[in-house]
This record gives sequence, C-alpha cells and structure tokens, in this order.
Amino acid sequence: MAYGLVSQATESTDLIFQNQTNTQAQLKSATPLVQAECEAARFSGSWGQFAVLHRATGELDSIWLGQEQKPQDPRALLFLFADLGSRLPKGTYNLSRLPLQRDEMVQAALGWGLSRYFFDRYKKANNSGQGQLLIPESIPLQSITAQLDAIFLARNLVNTPASDLGPDEICDQARALADAHNAKLTIFRGESLLKENYPSIYAVGKGSSREPGLIDLVWGNPEHPTVTLVGKGVVFDSGGLNLKSASGMRLMKKDMGGAALVMALAQWVMSTQLPIHLRMLVPTVENSPGRNAYRPGDIITTRKGTTVEIDNTDAEGRVILCDPLFEAASESPDLLIDMATLTGACRVALGPDLPGFFTPSSTLADTLREASFRVADPVWQLPLWQPYRQMLDSQVADIANASSGGFAGSITAALYLHEFVKPVQNWIHVDAYAWNPKASSGHPVGGEATGLRAMMALLDSRYRPR
Repeated sequence: MAYGLVSQATESTDLIFQNQTNTQAQLKSATPLVQAECEAARFSGSWGQFAVLHRATGELDSIWLGQEQKPQDPRALLFLFADLGSRLPKGTYNLSRLPLQRDEMVQAALGWGLSRYFFDRYKKANNSGQGQLLIPESIPLQSITAQLDAIFLARNLVNTPASDLGPDEICDQARALADAHNAKLTIFRGESLLKENYPSIYAVGKGSSREPGLIDLVWGNPEHPTVTLVGKGVVFDSGGLNLKSASGMRLMKKDMGGAALVMALAQWVMSTQLPIHLRMLVPTVENSPGRNAYRPGDIITTRKGTTVEIDNTDAEGRVILCDPLFEAASESPDLLIDMATLTGACRVALGPDLPGFFTPSSTLADTLREASFRVADPVWQLPLWQPYRQMLDSQVADIANASSGGFAGSITAALYLHEFVKPVQNWIHVDAYAWNPKASSGHPVGGEATGLRAMMALLDSRYRPR
C-alpha cells in the first residue's frame, strides 16, 4: 500500500471518464441521487471535474471524471490524479476501467503517489488522501514506487535547511546509500582535497567552518557501460564575498539541488538494478564569506591544470564542478550527466518548471527530449554556442569563472563546464531550479525533483534490456 497504490483488492470503485455530451445524456436517465450529486459537484464533464456517485443504499457506486478540454500540458494526467489522490474519500479506486495507454496509467499512478508527499520533519504531516488506487497487475508497481522513493528523497533533501543539512549530512546520506546497496564509497574532506588534487572544491569551501568534501560512490559490474553522475552540492550559497541580497539568499538552502537529484537518481539506478557501472561524484561545500574565503581576482589551478580567474565568488557552482567533471571525463564514460542549480539566467529564460539542458550530441539531445515528454517531465535544450566562449576570456588566466557582461548566463556557465569534459560527446549538463515557487496538485511549494524522471527514462531506454 506504499503511496496509496495497490495491484490487488477485493472491492473497488470504478473511475469513469465522461465528456460533456455523455454527461448530459446519462443525467437524463440517472437517479435523482446521482443528478443531485452531479449538481452539487457542478459536474459538466470538463477536465479536472469529478463527481462522487453513490447507490441508493449509500455505498460508493463510481467516480465520474471530466474528460472534455484536456489541457495541452503533458503533465495534465499526472496533475489530475495527484488532485484525486488528495481529495477522493477513503476507498479503493479502479484505474483499469479508464481507456488509458500503459504509459498514461503509469503517469496516473505516479500522480496519485505524489499526492502523498508532505515534508513533515518540522511540522505534523497532512493526513489527507487516504484512498487507494488499484492499478492493473500489468503495470509494474515496484517500478513506480522506486520512482516515488527517488522523488521524495530529492524533495526532502532540498527542503531541509542548511542548519540541518551541511556537508557532513550530505556525506551521511551518501553513506546510507552505499550501505543500502553495497556500493563502494570514498569521501575526501578538508585539506585532503588538496592532497587528492581537487583544488577548486577546496577553494570555494574553505571560507566556511564546515569542511568541504567530495563524495565518490561506485556501484555495479565494471563490465557494464559506465554512467557517471556529478551533482552540485552547495549546502548554502551566501554568494561568498560577492554577497547576495537578502531576497537572493532566501532560498539558497536549495543550492544543493543538483546533489539531491543525482543522489536520488543513483538510488533509483541501484534499487532497480539497472545494468550499468555507476559512478557518482558530489562536491559539497558551503559558500561562505569567512576569513578564509576565496576572493574576486584569485586564480585557481584546477585538477585539469587549467587556471581559472575568479570574476565572481557567487559563480561558485561551476568552480566546484570542474574538478569532478574532469575526473569523470578522464575515464571516458559511456554517459556523463551533471545536474546543478547553476544559474538564475536559466530560470529567466525557461521559468521554474523547465530545466535547461546542454549537450554536444544531437542524438543524445533528441533521445532525452523524447524521453522527457513521454514521461511528462519535460526538459528543454539550450545551445552550447561556441562564439560565446570568448565572454569567459581572462587576461591573466586560461578562463574566467563568469563573464563580465549579463548576456547568456546559462550558456556561458555551460561553456565553462564544457572546457572540463572535452572531448567527451555523451555529456549532458542540466541546469535545474529544484523548487516549486507555487503549489499545484502533487507539487507543494518547496523542493522539487525537476528533470529527475526524464533522466530515469533516458537511462531506462538506453540501458534496460527489452
């Protein structure tokens, strides 16, 4: 009964789609009780409406769902069932009666499961949504719950404030993952980062009293294709010496959203036994204006040997990512994915719902785009426009960590990262918001696993035997 989903039940109530024409026709011959219940629910057959219908004996008879004028949003079915999961009365509801394709039934079940999310670490959980959704036995319940487990993990990590989720706790989460799935784990902390040649992570994190670190998790059969995940783990971003404004700093507990996403993705990979050789690299720091903080004008020699002039200490995410990205690329993995809450410019361009992604591979871009829309977790490609690389030129170093102007901020950030993964072609950089600024069904205000299911779908289609 995890997430209110079941594959067997002795009794259930049918869910039935009704358009406006069918509704009018059936109401003419319906019982006075059904007519009254539809009138009370203001049910006309439009999308998003539902009516709870009873028999004369008082037992549930069926649930009518409006089918007319379905929104163009690919998440419409997911949102509908998230709403139903939180609003229908206690009972078991049969999904099988609805004329849905297999992928659509999975979306409905995921939406229902998402209605169960509530971040209850500091506040009593909302107990609404006690109904169960009966899904056909042909729909893999275990696969759906594995996705929901990953989504809830990512949301919980992003929602936890930096006071309770620093680099120590990020490392603890990695240990829990490794222990649960028999993975090999190596963690470097503090000055050991310099000894192991990860100077960029150390440079950003040394201003905080909480030691920076690098998590290196390895799992799976080395004979399988290697997939490497890299996630930005900035537990709080004050901007460093280029201090953010109060409003700009308010949500910066979520700046470890990339780490949350790749940890959730790694958990899904391991729990579903995807036949890959997985490596996960998570640099984790607090970007603080402490007495040892790195400064504008500093020059860092990275793991690659490339020198970086610090133009802005608030462009720290790309700095901590460049060393683990170079390490990941040095192994020439079959696929390299990094995920990060990297730029406000991407949010200006695409808003909070759509993560932007970059890749030098047109084939990979097409595959990811198709997978993301198929599972109703859309992502949007932005260009690695090479002429903008000159915006990162430095007079005293090989590259600057930020451009001097305000143009194309998400593209120049991606071009910076690209310098450290060349010549790997099968690389995807995801610039995600990892936050819902406005509540919608199954998606409360707070941490969000934006792009996570799209990545699951990509990996599943690429590596899962059919």
